[in-house]
Amino acid sequence: MPPVLEDGIQFATRNVERLKEPEDYQVILLNDDYTTMDFVVAILMRIFHKDEAEANRIMLDVHQDGRGRAGSYSWDIAITKREQVHSLAREHEFPLRCGVEPC
Repeated sequence: MPPVLEDGIQFATRNVERLKEPEDYQVILLNDDYTTMDFVVAILMRIFHKDEAEANRIMLDVHQDGRGRAGSYSWDIAITKREQVHSLAREHEFPLRCGVEPC
């Protein structure tokens, strides 16, 4: 039963649900032996809106470490960017792949 004030008025209480921020996901470009470095830089600039210096740095991470973080996005945007990368790679006949994983 809701609490009662001195003058006999009752007031209702309610539970407030706390919403949490959506999780971010990182898009990871994966190295292969066929995709050119120039194409990876172009992908980073076109799809991920990186400037040339940042795109080159990420491309070198992909080349040297086998993977490079292209960006961090909400789930829907990360999946869309992954599909854009795969689509452009197929169009240019490169096997470039990328993945999406939680940050």
